[in-house]
Order: sequence, then C-alpha cells, then structure tokens
Amino acid sequence: MEPSASRQELLFQFHGTPPLGTSVSLALQHLVAMIVGCVTPPIIIAGAIGLSQADRVLLIQASLVMSAVSTLLQLFPIGKRFGSGLPVILGVSFAYVPSMQAIAASGGGVSAIAGAMLVGGIVAIIVGIFVKKIRLLFPPVITGTVVFTIGLSLYPTAINYMAGGTGNTAEAVAAKSLPEALVYGSWQNWLVAALTLTAVLVLNHHGKGICKLASILLGMLFGYVVALCFGMVSFADVGDAAWFSLPRLLHFGITFDAPSCIAVGLLFAINSIQAIGDFTATTVGGLNREPTDSELQGGIIAYGASNILAALFGGLPTATYSQNVGIVTTNKVVNRTVFTFAGAFLLLAGVSPKFAAVLTTIPQCVLGGATVTVFSTIAMTGMKLIASQDLTARNTTIVGLSAALGVGISQASAALSQFPAAVTMIFGKSPVVIATLMAVLLNLILPKEK
Repeated sequence: MEPSASRQELLFQFHGTPPLGTSVSLALQHLVAMIVGCVTPPIIIAGAIGLSQADRVLLIQASLVMSAVSTLLQLFPIGKRFGSGLPVILGVSFAYVPSMQAIAASGGGVSAIAGAMLVGGIVAIIVGIFVKKIRLLFPPVITGTVVFTIGLSLYPTAINYMAGGTGNTAEAVAAKSLPEALVYGSWQNWLVAALTLTAVLVLNHHGKGICKLASILLGMLFGYVVALCFGMVSFADVGDAAWFSLPRLLHFGITFDAPSCIAVGLLFAINSIQAIGDFTATTVGGLNREPTDSELQGGIIAYGASNILAALFGGLPTATYSQNVGIVTTNKVVNRTVFTFAGAFLLLAGVSPKFAAVLTTIPQCVLGGATVTVFSTIAMTGMKLIASQDLTARNTTIVGLSAALGVGISQASAALSQFPAAVTMIFGKSPVVIATLMAVLLNLILPKEK
C-alpha cells in the first residue's frame, strides 16, 4: 500500500488515486464554485419563456445532467480526437443568455434554442477540426471585446431580477395569489437584493477559505432566509416533485429558426476560441506546460458534440468554467479522480427533480442580488483580456467601436424596424453578434501599427 504522503502527492498528477476524503472535499469545492452559475441561466430562461413548473424543473434537471456529462467527456477522452483529457469543469454558460432571451422574446421556446444549439454544436466541431488556423482570427483583443460585451448585455437582466422580475406585475401576482412583496419594483425586493449583494461582497472580500470561495452561494442562502421572513418563498410545488428521474429525450422538441441559429452559432465559434484560453490556463497553471494541439482539438470537438447531445435532452448550452480553472491555478490540484467526483455530484443533483424544484423557489430578487456580481466579473474578465494587449489607437478603436455598435443597436433595436424581422433577430436583440463581427472585421482591415 502506498504511504499517505505519496498518495497526497497524486493530487498534483492527472492519473492515480489520491486519498478518498481529500478528493471528495476538493470536488465539493469545485461544485460549490460552479453550481450557482450552472442553475441560474435555466431559471432565467424558464422565466423568460414562461414555462410551467414541471417544465422549469425539467430544464434545470437536464442542464445539470448534461453539464456533468460534458465534464466527464472531457475527463475521459474517446480516442485522440474526442475529449481533452484535461482537468476542467463544464457548465451552463451565461454567454448564451442574451441570445436565448432574444429567442424567447421572439416567441421561440426551448425547442428553438435546441435547434440553434444543434447548429452551434456543429460549428464548434468545425472550429475544433480547424482550430490551428481559425484561432488566428481571435486574438485577445477580439475575445476580450466579446466577453466584455456579454457582461454589459447581462446587466439589465440582473437589475430586473433585483427588482423582482418583469413578469411579476401587480396583476400577475394578484392572479396567482402570491405575496405583494413579490411585485416588481417593491421595496421588499430591493431590500432582499441589497442584503444578498452585501453578504456576497463581505464574504468575497473579507472571508477566507470556503467562505470566500462559496461567497455567492452563501450570500444567496442568506438572502433566501431574509426572503423567507418576508413570506416570499413558497414550497407548494416541491412536495409534488419526484426524488429521482432522468431527463427525457426530445421532451421540448427541436425547431430550426435561421436567425436564432446564426446568432447562437456565432457564439459557439467564439466560445470555442474562449475554451482555448481556459484549456491553456489549466495546463499552464496546473501542469506547467502548454496544451498540445490534440488536447485543444479533442476538447473543442467534444464541447461541440456534448452540446448536440444536450440539445436532444433539453439542456442549455455549456462551456468551460473559468472560476474552476481559477481554482486549479491556485491549488494546483489536477487529479482526474477529484474532477470525476465533482462531475458525479453534479449528475446526482441533476437526476433529482426534488432538488431542481427547490431551486425554483429562490425569489428572483435573491438571484439578482447574487448574479449582478457574476455579470460584473464577466465584463471585467473581458477588460483584463483587452488590457493584456497594448492599448494602442488601433486596439482601442476595435474595442470601443465594436462595443458601441453592439450595445447601442441592441438598446435601440427599433432602429432596425424597417428591415426584415430576421435582421432584427440576428443583429438587434443581442449586442454580442454585432460586437463580434465588427471586432473581427476591424482587426482584419485596420492597418497594423509598427
């Protein structure tokens, strides 16, 4: 039997079996860091589409299960071209939320999102096959601009949630016999959101260890307790939820809407390039080397294929999670057993409709108070990528003009009212599409500075 000291050292190697207790605790650390980010997008999209309680639970369930499957496919590659074989965690990505909200606003449901995901998955596979050539089109100034624009586009979502959610009008709350405290814009909503945000900030900046790492989760728990005191939480639907159930194949169906497919397909291309950054940060920070071409290619191809699978089972788009990459670069733990446990815990959470039903009881003001920090972090991550390059006149033009046109047109989408509806759907609903296209175009045509 191996000495405990040498087994502990296996934590810093990809293969091997480290001590069980340590592996489980480190896996829970990864789970805590990503679980809020994984469940919030399906909750937001379910609200935007107006799904029934049963379908809300199914959407959250499928998203958790497919996040686990996507993670495990990366950890246990099939051959050399399907999976990265790197210690990464995948989960439902906020990057797709603005486009999915646009699909919901245009009358498309989960089926339209699934159709766009199928196309996006194919796009990601193509990017993976030609990754060495395509990545040259996306230097940090481009990916930084896109990530920054995504963060900016999510701010209105956070503010609307802090106020209680736009769907909770006085008439809607009265019709559902819900407490008046849930009415959009009520002082109770703003108070709970502010207290949740305060708790997150205090824990993040003054907490240590697990308190700092799980600041968003603990802040949400605090806000949840405050909301309970205001009578803003109802468990009426939790009792009816089953303890165990698997996601259903094609439960929401699949429909193809060309504008939605174009918008989401472009995001998949961008996120494929973004994944290169996460894979590189993981290998450099945890394994002290650059990723190989086969690891990058296999990782992106598996990312595309797992999203096609997620579309079939009613999940939402997944991507690599940078917060978990941050944990790897901090503690240097890269053992596959740890990440397998994290994926297994995620899978267990996903196959329990009871767990998903409890998540639907979280008031929107609590989600808003917690996620506004996440969205601000996304925007600042984009800024860091941009600032990693020299802020020359050329680069500032690319960033400033791309963000201005992307955000400006999405905020005044009526400016495209004389164009066909498809044009408005592709270019007017989410700022990410125009910002991406402009950034790539300007990077190609503006003369390089000497």
